[in-house]
Amino acid sequence: MEMESEREMEGWETPKRVECRIPAVLPCPPPPKKKSPAGTYGKRRAPPKNGYFHPPDLEAFFALAPRREASCA
Repeated sequence: MEMESEREMEGWETPKRVECRIPAVLPCPPPPKKKSPAGTYGKRRAPPKNGYFHPPDLEAFFALAPRREASCA
């Protein structure tokens, strides 16, 4: 009972041990490096030497696709 009365008189205290303290603020890490551009944005690529691939049935494939009507509502 004696311990209990001492606690009531003292009240609550903040822990003072080192492991209970808030750690010091660490400096922020540096920002990430900018990525180098993958390609040249201003230059146009030359067409392929042997031309573009044109499958013979490409137009027929799109002609068979059903047309959808645009709906406004």
